[in-house]
Amino acid sequence: MLLIGVNRSPYTRRVAITLEVYGLPYEQRDLSGFGNRADVRAANPLGRIPALVLDNGETLVDSAAIIDHLDEIVGPDRALTPTAGADRRAVLRLAALMMGACDKGLHAAYERNHHPPEKVHEPWIDDCMAQMRNALAAVETMVEPGQDYLLLGRLTQADVTAFIAERLARGLMINTASEMPRLHAHCRKLLQQEAFRSTEP
Repeated sequence: MLLIGVNRSPYTRRVAITLEVYGLPYEQRDLSGFGNRADVRAANPLGRIPALVLDNGETLVDSAAIIDHLDEIVGPDRALTPTAGADRRAVLRLAALMMGACDKGLHAAYERNHHPPEKVHEPWIDDCMAQMRNALAAVETMVEPGQDYLLLGRLTQADVTAFIAERLARGLMINTASEMPRLHAHCRKLLQQEAFRSTEP
């Protein structure tokens, strides 16, 4: 399999971490949606990363759809998202919260970095960053001292998405160490695992 995208993207890194956790062989082409538009669009007409090219030539787009396929490959006993019931809903709910936080953080970054200064709308940036902070603060309350993982006593997509959202937040100058110290410590602990460490941008 070929993963297209740079791990600076939380969406690409989410897929890369999942591939590493599952031990699935893959190559990665470090392409950016901004710096390598033509190459990215050749794989995904939307021009967004990540894209995953399967061994049969089929290309999957969108991190959630890609991960759904990877879960199917490894089977329900190893999947980072449970297949049904309350456990599945709990993991999906937290993952959706963290992916939404990533969306809001990137909306704020795009507003600031890709608009002419006179057209930047600071109230929109402030609102997006407040939404990101609120989502991270909600997960902060779920971090139980002494627990290795957020849910179910094992690694799930809840942990993976919390990790990428917290890292993006730090990149956007949210001081998670002081504002969300338990979440910050949880993510530092996850970084000790090879799947997280090996995908550092």
